[in-house]
Amino acid sequence: MHKINFFPLGNADCCRIDLECGKKILFDYADTRDIDDPEDLRWDLSNELQKDLKKCDRKYYDVVAFTHLDKDHLKGSSKFFYLEHSEKYQEENRVHIEVMWVPAGFITEPKPEDEDAWILQREARYRFKEKKGIRVFSRPERLAEWCEENEISLAERKSLITDAGKISPEFSIARDEVEFFIHSPFAMRQDENTVEDRNGDSIVVQATFAVGQVHTKALLMADSTHEALSEIVSVTKRKGNDARLEWDIVKLPHHCSYLSLGPEKGKEKTEPVENVAWLYENQVQQGGIIVSTSKPIPIKGSKEDEDPQPPHRQASNYYKDVLDEVNGQFIVTMENPSKAAPKPLVIEIGMDKATIKKRVTNAAHVAISRPAPRAG
Repeated sequence: MHKINFFPLGNADCCRIDLECGKKILFDYADTRDIDDPEDLRWDLSNELQKDLKKCDRKYYDVVAFTHLDKDHLKGSSKFFYLEHSEKYQEENRVHIEVMWVPAGFITEPKPEDEDAWILQREARYRFKEKKGIRVFSRPERLAEWCEENEISLAERKSLITDAGKISPEFSIARDEVEFFIHSPFAMRQDENTVEDRNGDSIVVQATFAVGQVHTKALLMADSTHEALSEIVSVTKRKGNDARLEWDIVKLPHHCSYLSLGPEKGKEKTEPVENVAWLYENQVQQGGIIVSTSKPIPIKGSKEDEDPQPPHRQASNYYKDVLDEVNGQFIVTMENPSKAAPKPLVIEIGMDKATIKKRVTNAAHVAISRPAPRAG
């Protein structure tokens, strides 16, 4: 059985994938909790991850993917991970990264202002120069100018680069019972940009998990905008790869922002642009699960409901309507299992596909939840 773990971090991201074979993968790392504030309900991410690694007698992740350079995807990373580029970040208790996954813009973006972003960019650049411990997503041409400016050979590093439309070579169904198909970033989008577009050029993947002959598919969509998702759908359809956008699980982009669906929020429900509607309505599988890595969804008429920042109630209403048609579940990390006491969300992947592991406080075991079939 494989497991996907999400953590209540507010409007921030971290997803840990525990494979049946024992390998561990991390998508983003944002340690947002204020440990000096007893009323902060966000999870102590660094402590949680360290406890899990200790239990498994590990000091490393097989892969850590940083989907883009925004603070809500990497806060505290420079204090948690062992970084190869400087002894300053190499204390004994730090967690090692076997392979770092980054989009091309992670390396090429000039002078990120956030300290963690700047430090992690130096790490990615160091690994790329050293030709080890990194995979960069995009076509090689995206890095050509940067390589020329830094007097390093792009040709010698092409094996470190994987374009969209390919499967990342670190994992395979045959060996690991999982594969990661890369949807973004892709060259058409990046080559049109005169400046780095972190959200549009962030890492988007479809993970396919195998248990026997049963395949479960998860879309991890970083902070993609509706424009970026629409382009992904267009490219995928044109290549005849529709199955690569099927999903049993979705990690929503950008904390349930309406801008990941369409240009207008709507009064009660956001209406998605055509391609994004196809992605959610046509590609969802029975019993689909959508995860919003966000604060609680605002109540209509509340002060939070007027906040321009996500999550947006109108977007959540669209997703809930989609899931009603397939007997699915909509989970918000800061509401799971309750707003008063959020806990990590664990999705178990087995012969029954994706099921949410429920916490039981008055028993020594846990129950596995799947919604009951609707009548008719």
